[in-house]
Parts: sequence; structure tokens; C-alpha cells
Amino acid sequence: MILVSAPETTDAAGTPAQTPAWPTARTMTTIAVLLTFASGASDVASVTKLGNVFTSVMTGNIAVFGLSLARGSVSLAAHTGVAVAGYVAGVVVSTRIDWHLAGKRSAGPQPKPPGGYWPAHMTVTLLLEIALFCGVIVGWELTGSKPAGTAQFIILAVAACAMGIQSAAVNQMGLGNVSTTFLTGTLTGLVSSLARPDSRPAGGRRPAILLGLLAGAVLAGVFLATIPDAVPVLPLTALVCAVALGSRGARGDGMSPPVTGGSPGGSSPREQAGRKRCGSRRRGRFLCAHPSRRAWLAAAPGGRRSCSS
Repeated sequence: MILVSAPETTDAAGTPAQTPAWPTARTMTTIAVLLTFASGASDVASVTKLGNVFTSVMTGNIAVFGLSLARGSVSLAAHTGVAVAGYVAGVVVSTRIDWHLAGKRSAGPQPKPPGGYWPAHMTVTLLLEIALFCGVIVGWELTGSKPAGTAQFIILAVAACAMGIQSAAVNQMGLGNVSTTFLTGTLTGLVSSLARPDSRPAGGRRPAILLGLLAGAVLAGVFLATIPDAVPVLPLTALVCAVALGSRGARGDGMSPPVTGGSPGGSSPREQAGRKRCGSRRRGRFLCAHPSRRAWLAAAPGGRRSCSS
């Protein structure tokens, strides 16, 4: 079996640049589902308690804004304006973090493994979102889970900003045409892949993400009817779990488990020993020379090293 390492990149000063961590595709799917769960719970809370608008679905908010103009509802127009402004601010913040901590220091585009990855700055970005949701919880509790007036606008703006941060962050994870906030495209892609007779079998990521949104919305609705004070805890808990999973993958060097052709019964002892020897080397990240991995690795700048067992 042959194992290859990802090319080492350097920044403008010639020092080694940080490379993205590579949790497994299954881990990245779980992270996406957790983030979508948070979006569903946040939107249910905002629609029911924060002025009948969304914190993550800006398409819906723009439509609601048009409705407010037709009805002459100043209150509804103000709520949609605050939600959109907060979301835009979150996207800007997340994008600037990515540029300062990743793109600005990179000598060129980094290789993106199939299935998504956890950039080195992603933990910082999502910790900021967690901090914002902690602020939402404080405001929610201070108003007795019935925010109104100025407090309602502030909580709405903070929650929408958190969702904007999340949306931009997910775009930086290389998950493909998948979002955790606006899911019309995800549903369209799933149905299209199922409707085409010549399409490849659809994976489980899109259905899982859609179910995650539904689960977050359902559970938030149950909490609103039973323990409304705890509703903001739902998205916060999902975010903490997502960050824990992604950070754990980064601490483990983000190395996906090698994929071998081998016999159906599994890898031979010789192959397992080869993986152990190669994986123990600390210089570079070693990946199995699987065709899907070679495709993106071969296009990356710099050379490749290999060792065979």
C-alpha cells in the first residue's frame, strides 16, 4: 500500500503555512447536521418570539419585507430590516476572519479534500457564533422568554448575526453545494439526483441535513410549548457539539482513515503495519493513495512524498 502526504505550503515569509485539518467525510456530515439543527431551532424561536421573521432564511425575510410594504406595516418592515442587517454583518465578520487567518497568509489556493474539511480558523469563527448565542440566551432570560420593544430588536440582530457567521463559515468548509441555513438548493439537488435515471446514487448528507433542520424546528416548538426559557439553549448546544467534533479532528491531525482496496475481510497485517509506520511520521499529513484523494492532491502546488509498506 502506498501512502502520500499533502504538500507543505509556505507563506510570504517562507515559514510553513497552516494547512486545513481533514476530519472524515462522515464527521463533516455530522457537523453540518448539527449546524442545521441550530438553524432550525433559531428560526422557530425568531418567527414565534422575535417579530415573525427569520434569523437565517434571508429569502423569506425579503419576501416578508415586500409583504410589509404592501400592508404598510412599519413594525414588520423594521424587523425584517434588522434581521437582514444582522445577517449581513455576520457574513462580513466571518469572511474577514477567513481572510485574515487563512487566505491572507496563504501562498495560493489550498487543496480541498472531498467530503469537506475543518480549516484552522474555523474553531475561532464558530466560537464567536457561540458567544453571540450566549448573548441571545442572556437577553431571552432577562425578558422572561417574551422579548419586546428594543430588547426584541437587539436579540433578533444578535441571533441573525450569528446565523450569518455560520452561513459564511460553512462555505469555507468545502462541503459542496450544501448549506446549513438556506436549504432550498439542498432540497433541489437531492430531488434532481433522485429523478435522473443516469445519476450517481445520492449520498446521505443532503437527506441528513434536511432532517436536521426538521429536528431542530420540532424540538424548538416542543420547548416553546413546555419550557420556553430553554429554547435558545438548543442552537447553543448544537454549536458546541459541532465545534467539539471539528476541533477533535484538528487535534488528531485531521487525517482521514486510509481507504484500501484489499480483500473484503479487511486490511492485511502488513498493510496495517504500513499505515502505522507512515501515520507516525510527524512531517506532513499522510493519506491513502485512493483515486478520490489523488485527484485533489495531484492538482495541489508543490511536490509529493510517498512511502510504501
